[in-house]
Amino acid sequence: MQKNQSVPAILLLEDGTYFLGTSAGKIGTTTGEICFNTGMTGYQEIFTDPSYFGQLLVTTNAHIGNYGTKNADTESDTIQISGLICKNFNVNFSRPLADDSIQDYFEKENLVGISNVDTRAIVRHIRDKGAMNAIISSEELDIVKLKNKLEKVPHMEGLELASKVSTEEPYFFGDENAKYKVAALDFGIKKNILRCMSERDCYVQVFPAKTTYAEMAAWNPDAFFLSNGPGDPAAMRYAVRTIREILKTEKPIFGICLGHQLLALAVGIPTYKMHNGHRGINHPIKNLETGKCEITSQNHGFGVSPEAIRENADKIEITHINLNDDTIEGIAVKGKNAFSVQYHPEASPGPHDARYLFEKFIDKIKISRS
Repeated sequence: MQKNQSVPAILLLEDGTYFLGTSAGKIGTTTGEICFNTGMTGYQEIFTDPSYFGQLLVTTNAHIGNYGTKNADTESDTIQISGLICKNFNVNFSRPLADDSIQDYFEKENLVGISNVDTRAIVRHIRDKGAMNAIISSEELDIVKLKNKLEKVPHMEGLELASKVSTEEPYFFGDENAKYKVAALDFGIKKNILRCMSERDCYVQVFPAKTTYAEMAAWNPDAFFLSNGPGDPAAMRYAVRTIREILKTEKPIFGICLGHQLLALAVGIPTYKMHNGHRGINHPIKNLETGKCEITSQNHGFGVSPEAIRENADKIEITHINLNDDTIEGIAVKGKNAFSVQYHPEASPGPHDARYLFEKFIDKIKISRS
């Protein structure tokens, strides 16, 4: 359907900067923190990644929608971004196996977007000024009215969002006869993480974000997994308390993205809001243990304090660093069976350079059980 493609739309940023374009998806108004992703493929996986909950996504790739959408390509049960900002919104698609056009998909998911805007200018603005709240509307073009609405939107710093995307009830994933049992805390877990676990002979029970250690321990898992997710880790004191309880055991702990930040908080290392975050599928990382480099998939707006980690070198070992800006990308807790990375080894989308981390987790489980 192309009935919305000629409807005017506006993107207004918190600092008063605005861009005029045309509607993409549903006619309406939406708000969130604006961020950008540099990936050239995998837009549907990105849209459905729960770590994007509450954010307006700018895609730097010029064409979005050109291969349609497919039900099997989702990383959660629904679109998680609050809105899309793109250059070319391609309703016509070339993929024979696609289930829907991106326009039909967005309308079914009630997602509001804007297209035909200068995404290069928007990204440069965010890189200079930092992440900020923004509003997209294709039903109201009055800047004063939109500015008043935008002023009421809470900022990402201090927001606890993981419980909003977490499962409400525990569930199982994989073969119940698998060799290993992994308890996963769901802060916004991606489906491909569960697939990667299952492929490595793990039976995973996924628990709601606010599950206590005692509730998970009752299942007697071999190890614990801390998932990715949205929001400010510093606002998740409940999760930090749970992770501290898990750390008292000898069982392996593996954290990804938000789980990485929460593991750091659990051992007294603070987190901070990044200027504009890391989002894309081409971020270079150096593994300090092997000296090898990896190209990684990333999506995070918060980081772990490098100064605090270096001041606590007796407690924390830095295992990976970002080669673009030297930020901390991986840690191991000394004296504990716990490690984490800031990026996404399961990718989807992205390269598979970091899949070895799942093998590392399994190796720790084997040693722990022996």
